[in-house]
Amino acid sequence: MDLVPALVAGLGLPLVTLVAGLAWKARDGRVRTVEADVSGRAASEARRTADDLGLAADRLGADATLVQFSTEYCSRCPATARALGALADEYDGVRHVEIDLTRDPALADRFRVTQTPTVLVLDADGSTAGRIAGVPRTGDLRTLIDDLTRRNRVPHHA
Repeated sequence: MDLVPALVAGLGLPLVTLVAGLAWKARDGRVRTVEADVSGRAASEARRTADDLGLAADRLGADATLVQFSTEYCSRCPATARALGALADEYDGVRHVEIDLTRDPALADRFRVTQTPTVLVLDADGSTAGRIAGVPRTGDLRTLIDDLTRRNRVPHHA
C-alpha cells in the first residue's frame, strides 16, 4: 500500500468519525419545538398526540405534560425519569408520564422514537409542543415549560 492512501485512511477516517460524533452530541438532548404548519394541521389535531398515546385527561397536566419514552434496557432512562419528575413537581399544572416501549414497537414507530429516552412535551391541549431525543438539557426544557405555563423566570446569577 502506498503511503498517501494509508495516511488518508489512517487519519481521515478517525477525523470523519470524530466530527460525526461531535455533531451527534451537539444535537443530543436539545429541545426541538413543534410549530403548527401553515394549514393549521397541528392545531386541528390538538388532542391526537395524547389520544394516540392512550393518555386520559386525568393523566395530563393542566398546562404541560412531559411524556418520556423508555425501554427496560435504557441505562439513562431511570435518571431521566427522576429528573423529569422533579422538574414537573416544581410547576403547578405540569405532569410527568413514562411510557415503556419495550414490548410496543408499533408505538415507537408511530412516534418515530429511534433512541431512549425520548421526551415529548405536550401543551395544555395535549398536542406536541416540543420533542427531545436523548437526555433533556434542563435549561432548554425549563424555557419551554415556562412558555407553556406562562411562568416568568428570572435567572439568578451567583
